[in-house]
Amino acid sequence: MRLKVGRREQDGISILQLKGRLTFGPEDALLNEEIEHALVTRRVRVVIDLGGVDKMDSAGLGTLLSARAELQRAGGGLALANLNSAHMKTLLVARLDTVFEVFDSQLDAINSFFPDRHVPHYDLLAVVASLRQAHAPVCRGPVS
Repeated sequence: MRLKVGRREQDGISILQLKGRLTFGPEDALLNEEIEHALVTRRVRVVIDLGGVDKMDSAGLGTLLSARAELQRAGGGLALANLNSAHMKTLLVARLDTVFEVFDSQLDAINSFFPDRHVPHYDLLAVVASLRQAHAPVCRGPVS
């Protein structure tokens, strides 16, 4: 499915809700256009909700890195929300788990832009460990 981007604002934070693929081609170009729109309209604090993204390749990851850098240069920031296990594994493999601010929900991501609000951070290593445990083989009785 081609990428679709829903755009809204909450508490002065731009929220981009993605649905479809974030891959090389028109999809990553569309996200680049959305980031440019945010910069032009001086909305430099952005949450990208990846909950609806079913596939992300290296170009999509590069677009997220570029967006983060551009928003930071403009005095803002980028927070990611609702990553699935495949997205989290991709961040870990690319060693970007410490580069991005990752949150379990849009609200937590929004709150991260306000220093006086308590925000639980998503621990990617803990999630991956729990996924490994969930998929571990279960031994039922003695093995001969």
